[in-house]
Amino acid sequence: MRIDLNADLGEGFGPWRMGDDAAMLDLVNSANIACGGHASDPETMYTALKLAAAKGVAVGAHPGFNDREGFGRRVIPMPPEEIGRMVAAQIGALMAVARLVPVTVRYVKPHGALGNLAARDIDVARAIAAAVRQIDDRLAILAISGTCTETAARAAGVPVYSEIFADRGYLSSGQLVPRGQPGAMIEDAGAAADRLISFLRTGLMPVIDGAPIKLAAQSICVHGDSPGAVAMARGVRARLEAEGVTFAAFGEV
Repeated sequence: MRIDLNADLGEGFGPWRMGDDAAMLDLVNSANIACGGHASDPETMYTALKLAAAKGVAVGAHPGFNDREGFGRRVIPMPPEEIGRMVAAQIGALMAVARLVPVTVRYVKPHGALGNLAARDIDVARAIAAAVRQIDDRLAILAISGTCTETAARAAGVPVYSEIFADRGYLSSGQLVPRGQPGAMIEDAGAAADRLISFLRTGLMPVIDGAPIKLAAQSICVHGDSPGAVAMARGVRARLEAEGVTFAAFGEV
C-alpha cells in the first residue's frame, strides 16, 4: 500500500503564525499552501514554499473564501463564476511567489468552507475546475473523495486525486461532519490510525450516521492548524508505516 500524506500550511500572516510548518514538512509528502484568502501573505507564502522545496515536499495552492476573521470556515455568498475568479487570483498569487523560490505549484486544494461547498455544489465545483484548467492544464485538483469536486474535475479534463481525512468525521453523504458538531474531530492519533488502516484494507470509511461508505483515495490529510497536529501526523505515519504502508506524493503514487 502506498499513499500520500498532506497538510494545510502557510496559514498565517504578518506576525501571526498558525501551526508548526517546519515540523509538519518533515512528515508530509504534499503541502497545501494558503494563498491570501483565508490566511497568508507574500512573506508567509515564500517562507512555506522555500521550506517545502528544501525538504522535497510537493506544493499546491490552498485557496479559500476571503474571510480571515472566520479562517475561511464560513460560506461567503458569491455566484459560482465569481468564486472561479477568486480562486484564480489566489492560485496566481501563489504561483508568482513560487517563481521566486523557485518551486512548481502542482495542484489546487480548496480550503475549508469553499472546499465543503464545492464538494456538494456541482456549479461551484465546475467553476473551480474551469479556473484551474484555464490557468494551467497541468495543474491537478486534490478533492474530497466521492464528491462533486471529483466529478467536475474529471468532466473538465483536469487531473484529479482524491483525499480522505485522518482527523475528521464523515457523514453517509461522503461530506465531513460540520465543525462544532459531535464526531467532527478525531483528536486521538491511535484512533485515527486504526480507522485509516481499516480503510486502506477495505476501502470503507466509517460514518456517524449509518453504515460505512465506499471511498477511494490517493492522499490522507492532517490539518496543520489543529492542536496536536504534528503529534497526529507523526503518530499516524508511524502506525501506517508499521503496517507496511509507504508514502509518496500523490502524483507519484
